[in-house]
Amino acid sequence: MRTLALALVSILVLCSTAAVGQQKKLVFIILDGIPAQDLERVATPNLDQIASQGGYARAYTGGQKGGYSESPTISAVGYNSILTGTWANKHQVWGNGIEAPNYQYWTIFRYLKEARPDAKIAIFSTWQDNRTKLLGENLPQTGYLKLDRALDGLELDTLRYPHDAQSDYIHQIDQQVAQEAATYLSSQGPDLTWVYLQYTDDMGHKFGRGPAMDAAIQKADAQVGLIWQAIQQRQQKGEDWQLWVTTDHGRKEPDAKGHGGQSEAEREVWIASNASDLNPHFFSGKAAHVDLLPSFFRFYNLVVPEHQERELDGIPLTGPISVSQLGLQGKGKNQTITWVPGALSETLAVYWSPTDHFAEGGRDEYFFLGEVPSDAKYYALPPDLAKKSFFKVLVVGKHNSANTWKVAGKL
Repeated sequence: MRTLALALVSILVLCSTAAVGQQKKLVFIILDGIPAQDLERVATPNLDQIASQGGYARAYTGGQKGGYSESPTISAVGYNSILTGTWANKHQVWGNGIEAPNYQYWTIFRYLKEARPDAKIAIFSTWQDNRTKLLGENLPQTGYLKLDRALDGLELDTLRYPHDAQSDYIHQIDQQVAQEAATYLSSQGPDLTWVYLQYTDDMGHKFGRGPAMDAAIQKADAQVGLIWQAIQQRQQKGEDWQLWVTTDHGRKEPDAKGHGGQSEAEREVWIASNASDLNPHFFSGKAAHVDLLPSFFRFYNLVVPEHQERELDGIPLTGPISVSQLGLQGKGKNQTITWVPGALSETLAVYWSPTDHFAEGGRDEYFFLGEVPSDAKYYALPPDLAKKSFFKVLVVGKHNSANTWKVAGKL
């Protein structure tokens, strides 16, 4: 077996990140259930200011439509795709019940804490399950991950926040969550923070597109502004802060109330960031939720072990890339791998594996198939391999790798 091109960097296993990324601070915010067209129609001065320093683009969620990675456009599914850089066929969160996550697919919180035990990590959330189930705080399956600061569960306090039919209590909780997050960011400067705000989704479900949703978006933008102001204060201390803001799903047309399916409107999301080195993939309209995790890695200069890196479904949204939009086309013995090459021509290495032991905590052996110029944009699989009912394909370039699977009965 030929050694993978990424093997050299995996030897580092994150050991260099503590010194290089000590002053790098990252915050990501999820604003629940805001369609891109509604966000773009409403005045959002804070998001506009953030994007003016980096960029804004539409993106997608839901995995490969009709394919092996198709994922419901449901909140918790989207959150975990962002956290793990994988679609639901891997992380195994299929709905808001979060019945059986596969913690073999680590979240950004665990990656950072394993690399830098001294890193401060925090969550401010209007939904407690984000911490207890998705991050899996204090669970043996997550290595007993421990957050340095957590504010959540306010939705369970019906004395302080009595539930009302108009969900005003959710707005009040969102406001408290945003204010507490801003205060902690300003005073403590944690290394990684997740902020989750829910009210916009409640207004979408209740009223669909219209004045109530528009007002909710403006309230969410003001809450983002509190956090953005705290980040700007910390930047004055010479720290390097990166902020990403996104939504977890779109909404079903024509009324923009429901979601969960695979219509284009439900799959369409958006991403805004102050990152200064956003690449063409970010602006292509083909970016996805799963692209956020490898972008976080780049910001932290985080090098992950090879067996984990090659399972990621995302492509970095910052810096140079070698290959994106990897796919498998054709039937029977005539199947080809296709991709979009990076800006500069290079040689790509192609590998395959017959197993999925990773999902059960094991390792998959990858076999070298060949090399191909990136500008070729495709690689024809050997007929004996193409006819198999299951295999993984890995394409490795200078700047990133990408993977796709063959699953019988799926695209």
